[in-house]
Amino acid sequence: MDGNAATVPAGASSAPATSATSATSTTSLWQRSRRWVLPLVGIAILGLLLSHAHKVDWAGAWHALQRYSPWLLLGVLGLATASHALYGCFDLIGQRHTRHALPRWRTWAIAVTSYAFNLNLGSLVGGIAMRARLYARAGLDEAGVAQIVGLSLATNWLGYGLLAGGLFAAGAIAPPSRAPIGPGALRAIGVVMILLAVAYVVACALLRGREWRVRNRRLKFPSARLALVQLALSTTNWALMGSAMYLLLGQQVPYTTTLGVLMAASIVGVITPIPAGLGVLEAVYLALLSGTVKQGALMGAVLAYRALYYLLPLAGGMVLYVFLERYAMSHPIENSQP
Repeated sequence: MDGNAATVPAGASSAPATSATSATSTTSLWQRSRRWVLPLVGIAILGLLLSHAHKVDWAGAWHALQRYSPWLLLGVLGLATASHALYGCFDLIGQRHTRHALPRWRTWAIAVTSYAFNLNLGSLVGGIAMRARLYARAGLDEAGVAQIVGLSLATNWLGYGLLAGGLFAAGAIAPPSRAPIGPGALRAIGVVMILLAVAYVVACALLRGREWRVRNRRLKFPSARLALVQLALSTTNWALMGSAMYLLLGQQVPYTTTLGVLMAASIVGVITPIPAGLGVLEAVYLALLSGTVKQGALMGAVLAYRALYYLLPLAGGMVLYVFLERYAMSHPIENSQP
């Protein structure tokens, strides 16, 4: 730091000091309260949704599962596999941006493995901790891992916002009659979500090449072209997930409605502090579609979706994890940084 920069008139520093103290106090209060506020909010939401559980036709759900054609289930499994494989490409975006020297197949395998564990054990275990371990075993430092994880999260949720925003803005999803938000407000929210995704691409175009240092780490936006790839991959991934559920529901519900409910369930699952959002997916579909599809068929579809999109990929993720660990043991760490 320049020595002359330390000399500041006494009166000039009072306002910034007060603002800094206030910001620090607010941050500290949030850090103390978030440990119990977020779980309470999540539990409250889950309690409201699970209020329908005692009305579920479980016998009907079992019969619905038995009626599924093996070819239909195989097709849904194919869509689920394609979705997981596509998610693995999210980390390849991070590789392109950070220019680390890790082989593409290994980067992709780490992402696919962490996604399977993320869905079933929560984001802290799968999305962060497992990625950090596997990338560290491959030779990446914390800064590189943080950028890859950050870009992956941005890819997922920017695509979510663009797709959900499009559905809202087009009026493809109508809020329930007793919802506190009307169709007009929902359309406005959709427009805002689209504008946020567009703003990200514009920012990447305008700020390309600029770098910021945060705790001695260099951070920069990806190129606009890479940002467009992020949006394309993520929206396609969410569309595949919606297609899987659409097929399981026997095409009884419009595709846009099926996708909208799935996206709503995903948000509730993130808020609710329960690994894999157990019960959340089922409860959201019961709450929003119980008047459209028979409960037995509805629960059968949701349970089949959980088995094909969550549980079977977890088995594959375990196999990949063991392989990656053994590969790391047999191959000494090489410098994978740019």
